[in-house]
Amino acid sequence: MAPSPSSALSLAEKFLFPLILISLISLFLFLSTFSYSTSSILYSHPSSPPFLRGPSHPPSFAYLLSGHRSDSARLIRLLLALYHPRNRYLLYLSADASEKERVGLVEAVKQALPVSVAFGNVDVVGRPSAGTPMGSSELAGTLGAAAAMLRLDHEWDWFVTLSAADYPLLTQDDLIHVFSSVPRHLNFIDHTSDIGWKEQQRVQPIIVDAGVYLAGRKQYFQASEKRATPDAFKFFTGSPWVILSRQFIEYCTIGYENLPRTLLLYFTNVILSQEGYFHSVICNSGYRNTTVNNDLRFTVWDDPPQMEPHYLSTTDFSAMVESGVPFARKFKENDAVLDLIDRRILGKWRNMVTPGAWCTSSRRWWRDPCSQWGNVNTARPGPQAERFQKLMDRVLKEWESGANSCQL
Repeated sequence: MAPSPSSALSLAEKFLFPLILISLISLFLFLSTFSYSTSSILYSHPSSPPFLRGPSHPPSFAYLLSGHRSDSARLIRLLLALYHPRNRYLLYLSADASEKERVGLVEAVKQALPVSVAFGNVDVVGRPSAGTPMGSSELAGTLGAAAAMLRLDHEWDWFVTLSAADYPLLTQDDLIHVFSSVPRHLNFIDHTSDIGWKEQQRVQPIIVDAGVYLAGRKQYFQASEKRATPDAFKFFTGSPWVILSRQFIEYCTIGYENLPRTLLLYFTNVILSQEGYFHSVICNSGYRNTTVNNDLRFTVWDDPPQMEPHYLSTTDFSAMVESGVPFARKFKENDAVLDLIDRRILGKWRNMVTPGAWCTSSRRWWRDPCSQWGNVNTARPGPQAERFQKLMDRVLKEWESGANSCQL
């Protein structure tokens, strides 16, 4: 005889807290090893002038580019728009993508970006963990990717998270030029402690991400009971899309203090933990004075905002350009506005790399200008860099005033 709905519910509640314990242990085992499998697509080193790193030289960025099933083509287009030899790139397809698509992504990068074979700075995650964006498995994936980036190259300056639905609004030369004058310990992360309705709907509910301990499971379970808002630390929330310094990433993954691990215990069972973990760690730690309260993304929201922003289109192009912001989200695949950005802002042709000062090949319609290269330690900024510089000057003044960062 099948159990009644009420008895089934009580049975689920009976086993929920043991599952929470299992999820905590499983997540910690996963994060303690950070054994991300990456399929390297490059195997040799460049014959061009060596990279110059350090405060007196141009910065470099570690990009985590993430997508879901059928997002391979979007990730390739995003990679081509963002590529620069000084940077490091890790492409991530979630567990809902097939092994065939994952292998195909590796081959697609080789074909679309042959210059990357020489520089060895692009990798693809080989075996992602199952889970749901609503649970802690998404956070575990980001932390694992950050740790992998540190192992692959420990000299980059900022860790940048982007999705397949994002796109740059300037060239990497523009970005490198402006960030060359930015203190490299700063973190660009949208955050607030004014959690409002989120206290009852995000902070207090207890969930278990089934993907943490059951392979292939994508849903989460929610307890009928709630827990009190913590008073051992202040809860901060904000955009999950961040630009974090290497020093702060090292603090979160291999740091000498227990705060990142203690908060990870709590956020293991928080809905959308990606929207609170880094924010709460940074604002409750000694890094609170390094937070610039801006994620440097262009988005258009409903009023009041919904869970996701509007899809951007050609009608938003002028506003995007004038904003001076380096990244925008979100876009539909192959929308006409992406072609407009390629042509009017990035100065690139479809299926080719965004050209920069490092590209030395003659520019013809049948030839990639970046098929040959020279000095990778220089940047040639364009008009969009001026707009971004004005924006950066403004947000840094706000940071210096301390009026908008980690306010309790």
